[in-house]
Amino acid sequence: MRVLVTGATGLIGGAVARRLKRGGHEVFGLARSEASAAKLGREGFTAVHGDLSDGASVVDAVHGVDAVVHAASPGDLNTAAYDETAVRAIIGGLRGTSKRFVYTSGCLVYGSTGDTPATEDSPLKAVELVRFREALEREILVAADDGIHPVVIRPGWVYGNRGGTAMMMVGAAAEHGVARYVGDGRNRWTTVHADDLADLYALALEQAPAGSVFNGVHGAATPIIEIARAASEAAGAGGRVEAWALEDARSVLWSFADAIACDQVVSGEKAERELGWCPSHRSIIDELRSYRSATD
Repeated sequence: MRVLVTGATGLIGGAVARRLKRGGHEVFGLARSEASAAKLGREGFTAVHGDLSDGASVVDAVHGVDAVVHAASPGDLNTAAYDETAVRAIIGGLRGTSKRFVYTSGCLVYGSTGDTPATEDSPLKAVELVRFREALEREILVAADDGIHPVVIRPGWVYGNRGGTAMMMVGAAAEHGVARYVGDGRNRWTTVHADDLADLYALALEQAPAGSVFNGVHGAATPIIEIARAASEAAGAGGRVEAWALEDARSVLWSFADAIACDQVVSGEKAERELGWCPSHRSIIDELRSYRSATD
């Protein structure tokens, strides 16, 4: 297929684009700058100029492909507005074509889960940062009635390829000699390696029924204090960690602080069972520790 990937220079989108290219698909990446276009070209992808905030440019990009994977996010205060604009443009461009549209949501739509693993059927009680996605997911899935083949993927905390939120802890530990964590340290992250997640996207694109939802997570939920300790080790800070009070973290990170502090246990068994997804990469703890080993 000719697949448009938004965010193809980012952690998730980049891993997905590379996986699709290896699988024989022709990958087109949305680029809003010449620098992004050049980076896409170096990866062997075809750059298509467009901007998430410009619905018309997104529609133009969609018209030339067989499927769309939306994995881009500015990660700032514009995230909700840009995501809504881009999604509605994609839906408008695909309406009546039966073409596939894979949307990147996230497990934060479940909010704190307690000890019972959230599944795709669990009620949504999203943290403030991503509350807009509850309605947007519904809008996407209902688009199946308009001749579109939508699939929603909810990744956990993504790591690997020296990217992801855990690398913020590594950077802080390298600079200050201690990795800080938000919460009481017992709050858990359910995670997934970017390359395992990319395999899930490829399977979903090729096999998932219209209207499907899949959690993209693998392995046991990990207390954030353990992740912080491994990040500290990766930075050469000797495993030193420090609690960051939620109120103080909010003053710097705003609602992202509450996302980091969210305690989640999430199941990825549906994707393994229904799509044959077989995640195999090492855990986030082992991944972070390997960064330190590589520099010793």
